Amino acid sequence: MGKGSGAAEQVEKRYFEFALPPDTLALECGKSLGPITVAYETLGKRSPAGDNAVLICHALSGDSHVAGSYADDPDKAGWWETFVGPGKPIDTSRYFVICSNMLGGCQGTTGPGSVNPQTGKPYGCDFPVVTIGDMVRVQKALVDHLGVKRLLSVIGGSMGGMQALDWSLRYPDMVASCIPVASTARLSAQALAFDIVGRQAIMSDPGWMDGHYHEHGSGPRAGLAIARMIGHITYLSDESMRKKFGRRLQEWEDYPYEFVPAEFQVESYLKHKGESFLARFDANSYLYITKAMDYFDLKREHGTLPAAFSKARCRYLVTSFTSDWLFPSYQSKEMVAAMLAAGLDVTYSEITSDYGHDAFLLPCPELDELVAAFLARTREALNA
Repeated sequence: MGKGSGAAEQVEKRYFEFALPPDTLALECGKSLGPITVAYETLGKRSPAGDNAVLICHALSGDSHVAGSYADDPDKAGWWETFVGPGKPIDTSRYFVICSNMLGGCQGTTGPGSVNPQTGKPYGCDFPVVTIGDMVRVQKALVDHLGVKRLLSVIGGSMGGMQALDWSLRYPDMVASCIPVASTARLSAQALAFDIVGRQAIMSDPGWMDGHYHEHGSGPRAGLAIARMIGHITYLSDESMRKKFGRRLQEWEDYPYEFVPAEFQVESYLKHKGESFLARFDANSYLYITKAMDYFDLKREHGTLPAAFSKARCRYLVTSFTSDWLFPSYQSKEMVAAMLAAGLDVTYSEITSDYGHDAFLLPCPELDELVAAFLARTREALNA
């Protein structure tokens, strides 16, 4: 598949409110939350038969702006711009695409930075702990609001794949297909460890102030930047870092033998990633979202993976990348074995790539072709 042609489709960020007083949403932690605002965007048009809706779930640092352009900010690209749009793998001339910012986020959907209606101040860490399942139930409320009765597919990479998997098990009669990309049924101990260290970096920063920094000062900027740097390392691979940076120095021909900022090129790159993250992300949201990832565990919830997938009624396309050491291929293969044991229609591909976990966000012809063909076959099967 190519990159498509023509101008980018114009989109608008919209907002949906539900769980309005006296109603609330009961959360898995035992607490309740309301009212809830959901930021979302749509691309394409619904078909008369209602058979073309695709829900895209974003990863940790994503948002509702998956693709398209804003009238007042035409240069702001979506996070999956190479993959979604007219003539692209998720072709918005054929499919009606929905993408919302997740519960607990900081890009328009209710999260710890939102105002607590009971106090008139930001929730901070008084915000209740939310799970992947809570996020999916909020997405379900949005999909119902939009009048979509059945989803042709739910797709997501990384944490977005966790949401897609939860969708397929929580609402099996509503999901025709599921596409988890570079994802997992539960984090490994190593992935948990990186999340824990990232949270500790934030919570150890004096600017965190027990999560109530919105009222005082600029917040845990150093801690959040370090957390992002740690996380970003896990998204890359040894090979991609070797090719991109090697051991090259940033400004010096030889070691300066001093503690200077950005001595190595890789150091300068990570520092830039950390600092740029501060402009668009909230530290508490980082805490809550990584905690939701840590708690996601289909084995624990259902007893075994085959038992979990016995609840599904959809077809699956599962993909992984050879150089992804954060969500390695063995985890996808474990899911595929459980899906097959449950008698499901499953397609699996391990894609060769040097780009690590972030490969799903980069141009990838093999993934393009797999997804485009899978969606077309699924829609044909629905109409057969």
